[in-house]
Amino acid sequence: MNSVSIITVNFNQSFVTEELLSSISTTNTYPNIEIIVVDNGSKTNDIPEWQIKYPGIKFIRSEINLGFAGGNNLGTQQATGEYLFFVNNDTEFTPGLIATLANTLDYFPQIGMISPKIMYFDKPDMIQYAGYTPMNYYTCRNHCIGQFEADNLQYENIIEPTGYIHGAAMMVRREAIEKAGLMAENFFLYFEEFDWCDRIKKAGYEVWVDTRAMIYHKESISVGKASGLKEYFMNRNRILFIRRNAPVQARLFFYVYFVCMVTPRNMLSYITKGYKGFSALLLKAIWWNITQPTDSKKLGYPIN
Repeated sequence: MNSVSIITVNFNQSFVTEELLSSISTTNTYPNIEIIVVDNGSKTNDIPEWQIKYPGIKFIRSEINLGFAGGNNLGTQQATGEYLFFVNNDTEFTPGLIATLANTLDYFPQIGMISPKIMYFDKPDMIQYAGYTPMNYYTCRNHCIGQFEADNLQYENIIEPTGYIHGAAMMVRREAIEKAGLMAENFFLYFEEFDWCDRIKKAGYEVWVDTRAMIYHKESISVGKASGLKEYFMNRNRILFIRRNAPVQARLFFYVYFVCMVTPRNMLSYITKGYKGFSALLLKAIWWNITQPTDSKKLGYPIN
């Protein structure tokens, strides 16, 4: 039975993280696990208190926010498991989750990474993820299978290759990480797991989904208030993803498509919706990609 390292990253959400730890302890029966919590530069350092409250868990503190990839990479470097299960701290485990995914990795050695079915926590009968379609590198678009659908067992017992895993819950084979490398930290937010999938595929592994395993995600189904930070990184990293992964012909097409179609369309939308400053953030996202190499360590925050 292969060992599993569960890795989660906390950023100013100590109560949410503790709820995750509680859900693991009350649902998991897989015997060979370790739990690693990375505090990603939270304003309050809860680790001294957590070390007393959770003596069997490994805690790591970064004094600065390293982003999604950087925080998880920090945990990866101290993990000992043959399988690494990366989960958002705003998830809730269900019985059999770890065992099902680990057993699938045991049985299919070609799998490099795998995700369970993901359900919305606040709408427990609504699906968030049951797989991804392949990426259209000409437009950098793909589709999340099952999202916002009522769960009528239409994706029951699916164990098969999929376009991409979901970053909220992904179990990765250590051997695949050793060959493909860690997540690219220059993404900081968004698209880093897609980039990692492509690199793990290029290393000779497959990406699968196993809907027999299920996890709840506390991400709301509502879009909520528009965020300039999210808009900046979504645009910046969409371009970066194509720069790093698309074939030359598709890459060249995407550049023209993004500048001539996406940019004016988005700017018109920002003006119509009254999103002040968003157009400038979009231009900064484009400029970052013009001035930085694909492996740049410069995060390019929109606000100094």
